Amino acid sequence: MVNMPTLEEFAALQQALADALTKNESLAGELRVTRTERDLLKEQLNKFKRQLFSASSEVAGQHQKDMFFNEAESLGAQAQPTAEETDDDKIEVPGHKRAKRGRRPLDPALPREVVRHELPESERVCPHDGAALREIGVEASEQLDIIPQQVRVIRHERVKYACPCCDGTVRLAARPAQAIPKGLFTESALAWIATSKYLDGLPLYRQAALLGRFGGTDISRNTVAGSIVRLGQLVQPVVNLLRDELLDAPLVFGDETELQVLKEPGRSAQAKSYVWAQMTNGSGRDGTGPPIRLFTYSPSRSTKTAMALYAGIREGAVLMTDGYDVYDAVARTHQFVHLGCWTHCRRYFHDALQALPKEQRGPGQLAARFIALIGKLYEVEAQAKRESVVASELGRRRQQHSVPVLADIEALLLANLHAVLPKSLLGQALHYLASQWSKLNRYVEDGRYSIDNNVQENAIRPFCVGRRNWLFADTVAGANSSANLYALLQTCQVNGIDGYRYLRALFTALPKAQTADDYAALLPWRIDLT
Repeated sequence: MVNMPTLEEFAALQQALADALTKNESLAGELRVTRTERDLLKEQLNKFKRQLFSASSEVAGQHQKDMFFNEAESLGAQAQPTAEETDDDKIEVPGHKRAKRGRRPLDPALPREVVRHELPESERVCPHDGAALREIGVEASEQLDIIPQQVRVIRHERVKYACPCCDGTVRLAARPAQAIPKGLFTESALAWIATSKYLDGLPLYRQAALLGRFGGTDISRNTVAGSIVRLGQLVQPVVNLLRDELLDAPLVFGDETELQVLKEPGRSAQAKSYVWAQMTNGSGRDGTGPPIRLFTYSPSRSTKTAMALYAGIREGAVLMTDGYDVYDAVARTHQFVHLGCWTHCRRYFHDALQALPKEQRGPGQLAARFIALIGKLYEVEAQAKRESVVASELGRRRQQHSVPVLADIEALLLANLHAVLPKSLLGQALHYLASQWSKLNRYVEDGRYSIDNNVQENAIRPFCVGRRNWLFADTVAGANSSANLYALLQTCQVNGIDGYRYLRALFTALPKAQTADDYAALLPWRIDLT
């Protein structure tokens, strides 16, 4: 006979079973959370590993290469003739033209030294009849020769004059005004130092070593650094005029990057400071003036700093930035047309796709689908750029071809926005796209608007590369001076002006400038470089 449990025992068994089920559900929930956290951490780990060990550039696809940096790898693979080649450099063959083989001739403007190679007298005799050989021409080839920096000393001798009849008249010849009165370096030397630091990324201690090697004189790095700081302060009026031109431009690009300043009052040496970058494709109200690059040091990345940088900007200006929310406040205050950057948006999906195992990165992946659609937007831009179409035609093409693609992107976004973990890389990409959508789709409204902030990133990239060499600024004054000199050199570069020649002319002319017109004549595109 089987003993039946009592009601109390049966109730206890039910409770134990319920507790076990509850515990099992709790453990199952914890397991799901643990697996999710594990997957997120693995995704982050793959992202960091890719950042450390993989190529840093994004592979954007053939249709986007024209929109980015014209990398040497792609140019070499395509093996296309460069723009400098003319029809005279090509050989006609049936069906197509082919570039001549061999390297290009060296610049004819370079100075040349002719080294003549002649046969010895004993070999200038014909072996057949003994007649003397006569010269009938030369076979020429050229090599590029480099002479290292030549360091010399300019000795200034100011002649004294006195009256031979009395002791009351003594006169001394005046010395031309200098950028740095009683400074150690000439204007040419100062221009070389600034160009080497801010264009070539050569730190001052290496420059001091070079000067010692070529000049045989031990020059203190502090002396060089002090000269750079004074120069950066000296050029402030010219930088102010550049800012006035920039604030009057119809389209302004904005970005910022980190800079460490060691001796900043009230802050530790490890605190982050920033360099704010602003640029135009063309200054002036019609946007057809010279392009401008400006860099401004600030200890803060705050809204207050941004407001100060954009104070005085023209009404109705267009602002192109990344997704940093400080720019939203600036745009609302000044009633900008605020554009978002599709390159930044694409980068989020690129990171999400690359974090997956290789075998899972097929075209059916959601991130890959977004990248493909964004690529279609860039196809329209690349085709227009290749054909050099005007802004009105680009605007028409965007309405015809890009607007339908934007509709597809929006539909795909809405269908998947809440179906992906927000903290995953794909979730971050989707939420970035959603938060920036109103700014990202505005570029199609006008052919003059830019699809991305690449021109600004290209302008700030050399600063980031150079920063790896000099690492930090020592003082606030040094940071301000660096920003000023870097702005001038980058503005020269984008306008096709030799930065060294400009700085040399600028440092020579600055001591003589007195009025606003004098300083205006010293802007990179106005100064006399002869």
